[in-house]
Amino acid sequence: MAMLFRTHLRLARTSIKENRTRSFLTCLGIAIGIASIILILSLTGSIADLISGEIKDIGANLIVVRPSTTKDSVTSIVEELTASSSFQKSNLSLSDVQAISELDNVAAVTPIAVSANTITVEDNTVPSTTILGTSPEFNSIEPLTLKAGTFITDKNKTNSVVIGHTLSLLLFNSTNTVGKTITFRDRKFIIVGILEKIDQPINFDNVDFDNALIMDAETMAELVDSIQIQQINVKVTTTNALASTAEDINNTLVKNNSGDTNFTVNYGDAITHPASTLLDIISKMLALVAGISLVVGGIGVMNIMLVSVAERNHEIGIRKAVGASSRNILMQFIFESLILSIFGGFMGIILGYVLAFLVSVITPFTPFISWEIVAITFLTSLAIGIIFGTYPALKAASKDPIESLRHYR
Repeated sequence: MAMLFRTHLRLARTSIKENRTRSFLTCLGIAIGIASIILILSLTGSIADLISGEIKDIGANLIVVRPSTTKDSVTSIVEELTASSSFQKSNLSLSDVQAISELDNVAAVTPIAVSANTITVEDNTVPSTTILGTSPEFNSIEPLTLKAGTFITDKNKTNSVVIGHTLSLLLFNSTNTVGKTITFRDRKFIIVGILEKIDQPINFDNVDFDNALIMDAETMAELVDSIQIQQINVKVTTTNALASTAEDINNTLVKNNSGDTNFTVNYGDAITHPASTLLDIISKMLALVAGISLVVGGIGVMNIMLVSVAERNHEIGIRKAVGASSRNILMQFIFESLILSIFGGFMGIILGYVLAFLVSVITPFTPFISWEIVAITFLTSLAIGIIFGTYPALKAASKDPIESLRHYR
């Protein structure tokens, strides 16, 4: 058996070496599909890793409440992408925040209300600035690193703001701006803190803190008509109380909103990026494209193997004449197809991670490498070799030796 295996392997290698260019191009077709899968899984894995790492850093005793919709996910996503405010139909309110804060086992609760508005600094006006309305407790639930100054407090929340690193540079061309004033809706605010530059490009709050102006949500409600609560973060006293507290929050919100259940209460692994559904759909669409690319690559393998069978009719006849069985011929061509697919798979894995690292240079996403991804793509290339190599191999195995010997070149 071992000798037969080595013979099949030697014959396959010989055939591939005799047609190097053709074999390389065939492998390239497989490699492109595999590389696409690697790139997709690497980027989605990187995003998931960022979110899970952030949750782990903050602590496991976190509950997140978000508005939801009764519409299907595709319709909901289209509306979010086309609406001026992604959460303009949120049914969450500041009264809900107050009701949650009165529950047992709740250590801290803070709202997240996001609005895009114009702010003015002296003669400099910046339109569409991200205004984040929250509460002083936000920094105890999700500590933000301050470059200078302090976070807003209960004593100064009515006239103080904290701004992001990039926004500070945009407004003042400096990050030494603690104590300076800005104007928002004809009202002046003192900058009490500047955030350090955030390395993580994505977070479960769905807020770009580098470009955000953070202020008290109640103060924001006085200046902005109908502010929308994008999210409510709740810190629980102990992880053992997560499930019971989540149930209490759910019951409280249902009662507070007259039976309306258009919200979600999440904790643990269920806390993801708010756009996770959109990311999931995009990933599936890209995976479908990669799958089509793999099928095309597989058809290329089948085509080349059929050409190889046609060119080696005489060889097949000789092998059968000296005692090779149809099974031996079948395995010979299956081996050749597998070698092409495996080599293409290895090329694809290398190419995929090279592309992932190149993408990481121009984006803030670090490539996500795991043996599961490598195993999935390797097994996929094996499957392509077997599926698309079986028909040519069966065709070779079924050839009549007498007829095959007539085809001599």
